[in-house]
Amino acid sequence: TEYRGVRVWECPPNGAGLAALIALNIAEGFDIQSMGFQSAETYHHLIESMRLAYADALGYVGDPAQVNIPVSRLLDKDYASQRRSAIGWDKVLQHPHAGNVYKPSNTAYLTVIDEKGNGCSFINSLYESFGTGLVVPETGIALHNRGALFSLDPKHPNALSPGKRPYHTIIPAMATRGDELWLSFGVMGGFQQPQGHLQVIANMVDFGLDPQQALDALRFSIQIGDGVAVESEVPLQTQEELRRRGHSVIVYGDENRSLFGGGQIIERDPNTGVLKAGSEPRKDGCAIGW
Repeated sequence: TEYRGVRVWECPPNGAGLAALIALNIAEGFDIQSMGFQSAETYHHLIESMRLAYADALGYVGDPAQVNIPVSRLLDKDYASQRRSAIGWDKVLQHPHAGNVYKPSNTAYLTVIDEKGNGCSFINSLYESFGTGLVVPETGIALHNRGALFSLDPKHPNALSPGKRPYHTIIPAMATRGDELWLSFGVMGGFQQPQGHLQVIANMVDFGLDPQQALDALRFSIQIGDGVAVESEVPLQTQEELRRRGHSVIVYGDENRSLFGGGQIIERDPNTGVLKAGSEPRKDGCAIGW
């Protein structure tokens, strides 16, 4: 999808990339820049956009080989406008659910861009720390347990059944301006991934931050069915304003910092070819140029 002239590319279903794009479409209709960098108002509107996007993604995404996923409708700007209208300036949405589209912890991320502007955005993950706990004999290769993300509701698009791919959270991404690569980026961390994409894109597009600043910035993390977590450095006044608007705010400090994801970003200037990179301060990682 396009967010204020920047085209953001995500992996298709059965992954969670759709959630990031839906959230960007919804947030695009708000003047985020005028709300102020990491103000309560900015947080509120991004959080609510993300909550609606997750309601849609968790309601419709499954294995595209076995279920019909209305991707074009979910990414339609008019649909985003309808969803956006549910967001109040001063009040949290109660129990957001999927829209009706038929009406008008161990993950590693790597990105590389070469001197010609070719980019690779790549994620590898077992999901849980040791995946299934099963290891291929004589190899040391542990098998993932992404099947844990199936739904047990037999009527759900993501219902567990043989030969079917589950909803998953791995979504390396890119962004282009015009026909040129602008960003190759990713934010690891399970259900935090599309939330991290929304926040770093808003940081860079709306507030002009560079890759490292965009990653250093404080983040929120929607906890499905359990409110929204913020980092302990978020000002108390901002936390209280979010609570006043109806958000159930959970505050996490250093011992839970990985909850907010871990990202890497390379930014490319299409005119000069100059590369800027940033690496996540909350997890291991580095940016290297040679």
